[in-house]
Amino acid sequence: MNTLHKICRDHSELDAQLATLRARSATIVLTNGTFDLLHVGHVRYLEEARSLGDTLVVGLNSDASVRRYKGPGRPVVPESERAEILAALAAVDHVILFDESTAETLIARVRPDIYAKGRDYDPATLPESALLQRLGVRAAFVGDKKTHAASDLIAKLRSGPETP
Repeated sequence: MNTLHKICRDHSELDAQLATLRARSATIVLTNGTFDLLHVGHVRYLEEARSLGDTLVVGLNSDASVRRYKGPGRPVVPESERAEILAALAAVDHVILFDESTAETLIARVRPDIYAKGRDYDPATLPESALLQRLGVRAAFVGDKKTHAASDLIAKLRSGPETP
């Protein structure tokens, strides 16, 4: 599949693709994030999330959403480039941008079978837990426990080289 075809430009396009998958009884996995500076931790996380089902949908925070969440100096990489890089990964089947500060609207729209989040969350700290329960969506915690954090990498780059 061409990388750019994996990027859904609007939600109705994704809705149609998901309807086809549901008709085939495919297991839909959803995850989301800013993915501002992709690193090996993201790759491992997405591969593990994809292994949980038949298709992986990645909700990508828009530039405006990232600025609200991470601050005015972010994102480092614009949404169009973050989306294309994510779409190029073999583990990712669909990428959809969302502008909200949380993923709740996206979850309610996609209605995945499984919602995957990083191991830095657990059922008690996952903000979307109540919604997932109401919708009957299973939460799964995947990837490394924040051994690679884009925010840490960006801070290190901005502070300049370390002095011996």
